[in-house]
Amino acid sequence: MKKLILASQSPRRRELLAQLGYQFTCCPADIDETVQLHESPREYVERLALEKSACIAKEQAETTLVLGSDTCVVYQNCILGKPENLAQATDHLTRLSGNTHQVLTAIAVVQGQFSKAVVVCTDVTFKTLTTQEIINYWHTGEPQDKAGSYGIQGIAGQFVKHISGSYSAVVGLPLYETAQLLAEFSCPTPVHSS
Repeated sequence: MKKLILASQSPRRRELLAQLGYQFTCCPADIDETVQLHESPREYVERLALEKSACIAKEQAETTLVLGSDTCVVYQNCILGKPENLAQATDHLTRLSGNTHQVLTAIAVVQGQFSKAVVVCTDVTFKTLTTQEIINYWHTGEPQDKAGSYGIQGIAGQFVKHISGSYSAVVGLPLYETAQLLAEFSCPTPVHSS
């Protein structure tokens, strides 16, 4: 079994990767996550996933696999990041209220000089939220470190009317695509058959 590193400290990504049956260590990457000029949301998440992986891989042996991931919430082609305060969370959730938005999650594997990234897009439709619901939700503490100001796997799951695509990608790591990508790097899951 190849050595596998998850370039993240996210407990959600750690749980999802463990769910696939992998043995791995976590090593968060410290990179600049500023959106570049004229960069599309898809280009942004793909670049960050690759940079996170490459940042950790350069300190590892050539045989080590490093998996990086990044997720962004997009509404009308605008990236909604992590909220800095209640006003920002209210702005995000008011935009998402009663509408369909996209969650883009990129995964990338870097091994030595080789790398590959995949981007998964999921449509998420919210119910209409009242201002009081948004305020109450903010005070739970859940939205404060989440892209788009919500976590689908938590309390905000009740806001989601419909999802089209990968649920695990919205949480932070698309299970199907991750298993396929790691298998391409000769690191299949314990149940994978070639």
